[in-house]
Amino acid sequence: MGVRLRLALAAAVVVAVALAVSAAIFIFVARLALIGNVDDAASQRAADVAAAVAGGDQQQVTQLLRSGPGDQTVVQVLDPAGRVEAASPVLTGEAPLSPLRPATGRSLREQRVLPVAGEDPFRIVATAVATAAGPRTVLVGQSLRPVNESVEVVTAVLVTGMPILLVVVGVATFWFVGRSLRPVEAIRSRVAGITARDLHARVPVPGTHDEVAALAETMNGMLDRLEVAARSQRRFVADASHELRSPLATIQAGLERLALTELPGSTGHHVQLMRRETERLGRLVSDLLLLARVDEHGLSPRREDVDLDDLAYTERNGLAVRHPDLLVRTQISPARVTGDAHDLGRALRNLTDNAARHARAEVVLRVWAEGPDGYLDVGDDGPGVPADERHRIFERFVRLDDSRSRADGGSGLGLAITREIVAAHGGTVTALPAGPGGGGLTVRIRLPLATHDRGGQP
Repeated sequence: MGVRLRLALAAAVVVAVALAVSAAIFIFVARLALIGNVDDAASQRAADVAAAVAGGDQQQVTQLLRSGPGDQTVVQVLDPAGRVEAASPVLTGEAPLSPLRPATGRSLREQRVLPVAGEDPFRIVATAVATAAGPRTVLVGQSLRPVNESVEVVTAVLVTGMPILLVVVGVATFWFVGRSLRPVEAIRSRVAGITARDLHARVPVPGTHDEVAALAETMNGMLDRLEVAARSQRRFVADASHELRSPLATIQAGLERLALTELPGSTGHHVQLMRRETERLGRLVSDLLLLARVDEHGLSPRREDVDLDDLAYTERNGLAVRHPDLLVRTQISPARVTGDAHDLGRALRNLTDNAARHARAEVVLRVWAEGPDGYLDVGDDGPGVPADERHRIFERFVRLDDSRSRADGGSGLGLAITREIVAAHGGTVTALPAGPGGGGLTVRIRLPLATHDRGGQP
């Protein structure tokens, strides 16, 4: 779950708990208040009956014993022996409502269930009063049915309204959190698009002057430092490569001159070894200069028709000369793209050199066109690369295991340069297993065909 949904659910849960506790307290307090009102009404009725009994006003007593419309009050008057002397019509012939017998001038209360009233609970007030014929006890029962009905109505309203309120709180929280996180999403999407080539880009800083704005400013400060560091690194690589070219060219010229002379003993062998190493160093310097130019300005290849099949045939012939011990198999069909023949040839040379370096016995070249794209495969029957590591072989200076190490003569830059060249031509380069069992490695280049070329399937 995202932050918005988690916060919305958390807000709904907190509000639900708060509402449940508040509703329970409210219902409890409301019930106590309503029962208090019932007690007050019963006490007032008992006082009125007691006054009429004490004054000997039998007519008033009879009137007070009757219940009016909607009145759920019952009354009994007990003699000193506890026998019912007078009662409301509904209690005719019934036993006393309560065993309460307070002292003269005092009152007592209790709650009882009266069978004559349909098992409803009643609040009963007992008041003792002195008369000329002796003390009398007035019992007044006030039904709690209205209280229970009122509490049930309030409970039903709360139970019905709480889910609606929780939905409103959850939706409102989800919406407000989404608005609050919108600057964060803008920062995230901007950062996701920043690569090593566009470290000059900056994340948007919201004008809210809050924690999100502080985060954006901090990230921009970090990008400033990264840009400075990357620029310094690229400048160092470019400057160092430029400075190395002149002395390296001098060394190469000197070694070539030495190779033309008669040298004693094993000196000639060492000269040849140094020539190969200086050539390797020259390629490394050239690769570093190219990558430095890519990082600084990007590649700007020429736009002309290039036949991938011609490049493949040329590279096949060169590969056969450079590695006569390898079998070079080809499946080549016409495929014409638009781009820079020199750069594409360099990309293909890097792939074939990599394949020849790790092949056991053969290298496979395939060229074909399919739909709007042209494809070029370079495969070998070497040890292969694990599936979860194939994307890393196009990174700079990456070597995955001993079979693809510096001892094989690779600098770790050839495939990275190939990726840059292909990307500059609007294509992609991917690594695939060469065989159904996952052995070997095939590197596939996909390039858009020239608009006037349709190609064909091999």
